[in-house]
Amino acid sequence: MTIDPKSLFTSLFDAAVDAADPQRTIRDVLPQKPEGRTVVVGAGKGSAQMARALEQAWDGPLEGVVVTRYGYGCACERIEIIEAAHPVPDEAGLAASHRLFDAVSGLTENDLVIALISGGGSALLPSPPDGMTLADEIAVNRALLASGAPIAAMNTVRKHLSTIKGGRLALAAHPAKMVSLIVSDIPGDNPAYVASGPTVPDAGTRADALAIVDAYRLDLPAAALKHLDTPAADAPSPDDPRFARNEVHLIASAARSLEAAASEAARHGIKAVILSDSIEGEARDVAGVHAAIAREVAMRNRPFEKPVLLLSGGETTVTIRAKDGKGGRNSEFLLAFALAIDGVEGIHAFAADTDGIDGSEANAGAFADFTTPKRMRAAGVDPKAALARNDAWTAFDAVGGLFAPGPTGTNVNDLRAVLVL
Repeated sequence: MTIDPKSLFTSLFDAAVDAADPQRTIRDVLPQKPEGRTVVVGAGKGSAQMARALEQAWDGPLEGVVVTRYGYGCACERIEIIEAAHPVPDEAGLAASHRLFDAVSGLTENDLVIALISGGGSALLPSPPDGMTLADEIAVNRALLASGAPIAAMNTVRKHLSTIKGGRLALAAHPAKMVSLIVSDIPGDNPAYVASGPTVPDAGTRADALAIVDAYRLDLPAAALKHLDTPAADAPSPDDPRFARNEVHLIASAARSLEAAASEAARHGIKAVILSDSIEGEARDVAGVHAAIAREVAMRNRPFEKPVLLLSGGETTVTIRAKDGKGGRNSEFLLAFALAIDGVEGIHAFAADTDGIDGSEANAGAFADFTTPKRMRAAGVDPKAALARNDAWTAFDAVGGLFAPGPTGTNVNDLRAVLVL
């Protein structure tokens, strides 16, 4: 059997992204048309493509506005697309939050709101409470991104420092019925954590948020800490009767995309094993576990017989140790993985963010194999030093190992694939 690992990995990525394409999934969950207006709101890196898919599937009157990341927009006829900054909020995102509130104001119980929510919405919907400024929210976001905290913890803090997250946008639409269509980038697929849940509340409390601040030693602005110490920060409860009519539908997730990738591997004659769709943790630590399994397969043919493809999803985190490094969690995972399998023949790996962008640069991830550290050193890059300064992008760029498909229009978190031949 002759296998080109890079071609295989690219086909796996394409299959995973295709399985999360709203054009394929949104028609199955369309709500009934209301007696009154149908208003669309949304936020996330996949929201524009979700809006286009909804327009094509909906044959009645439709209006609304969604916000997505700069460069992620697409042409829509009835739904306005706004672009704003991600992962650090900006004024355009603040204006977009106001526009979403305007869109759902003054509705009646005969109206319907369709919310199109995907990962990335937390940064795209800044909406600081009284006493905080946009600059404060930006500082909060920067502190969270550098902390190494898992996404659920970050979003628990975010929803208590916002007037739109944690179900508050849904409350603003009451008494209209809200149907949330969600593309999940959250390990475990809790819809309340996607984009910090602007339309879906959860049971996390202000005390939980304060505990996270302490646990990760978050350096938050004084205004944010002051707000967290007041009842004004309390988020709506899931049992609030104003949420009773609302519906939530998951239209894409890491689990479904991993299953599609496994099927694509089978088409190539490779047995695939899905380790988990909800792996979290420090990227370099997760890499160490994946590498240990790969070495065991390569050297002892256990716990799986080679050839085999190991798949996993979820979202790792990176604790920023240096300010001048380039990269993201997938490239950092791969650099740590490559170092851990250095010289062990037959091991190849790939990791990428399904939204098409990984961290601070334009790549989604990278490719690696058992020769990668050697090739990096030959190119004048010390891979261990690069990992120490969070500079995986530079290391992979030096050996032509970056993977850059561009924005995909969806976001179901990370796809990791390890091929052992």
